Amino acid sequence: MVKHFIVMASAYSIGKRIALDYFEEDILQMDIIKKDIDYILEKCGKQVPISTHFIQTELSGWDQVVKLDKFFEKVELIDTKEKFVEILLKDRTLKGIDVAKYILTKVPCTHLKLEKLVYMCYADYLCETQSKLFEDKIFAYRLGPVIESVYEKYKKSGLDCLEVEDDTFMYDETTKKMPSRSRILSAEDGLKKLISIDKTLEKYSKYSASELVDMTHQTDTPWSQAGAGSMAYKIIEDDLIMKYHQYEQVD
Repeated sequence: MVKHFIVMASAYSIGKRIALDYFEEDILQMDIIKKDIDYILEKCGKQVPISTHFIQTELSGWDQVVKLDKFFEKVELIDTKEKFVEILLKDRTLKGIDVAKYILTKVPCTHLKLEKLVYMCYADYLCETQSKLFEDKIFAYRLGPVIESVYEKYKKSGLDCLEVEDDTFMYDETTKKMPSRSRILSAEDGLKKLISIDKTLEKYSKYSASELVDMTHQTDTPWSQAGAGSMAYKIIEDDLIMKYHQYEQVD
């Protein structure tokens, strides 16, 4: 019998589950496996969601694992722990669209309302932690702050409510929010970010798009301080958000 110790993770950046397969016909070298797992946790952070599995096959080869248990079907086998880490590190940084997809599983939104809610999530998290929630540029458009990746995704959507969409490989019809939620949890400080997003949505999701626009258009908001209304779209820098977000917040 061939013993397999399998380390797995979901890699959203490539849309697949990935695995390291340690196998021996005799005794697994658990000291080496432990060192490799410690390496992964050191490089990716202890919160990185990895799972471990033990399985025995009569013959060697990953195809035998898949044949024995369909759970491992469509899993991409990775050759080295370094490559495994390289792939996972791409998931440690969020884009605004990742937050937007999660919001859509919880709140019915037009494009305009979604832009404002994603912005409020970013601003609240930045002011609370002095860290970025995601890496997009935020622009001061005519109707308020606009997030780069969210705008590119939904700019042609018009005034209709956006459909709940989650195009990750883990899509589940019965729990639509789980893939997008898992995507956020996989990021650096993912649990902290998810808690902050949910807290922000509790405050702002009840407001209409126009009410949210009014909040961002008040005097001395980051949007107004960034030079909104000029011909060129100005970037709303983090220092402006940290200084002026207080003027667009609600209790």
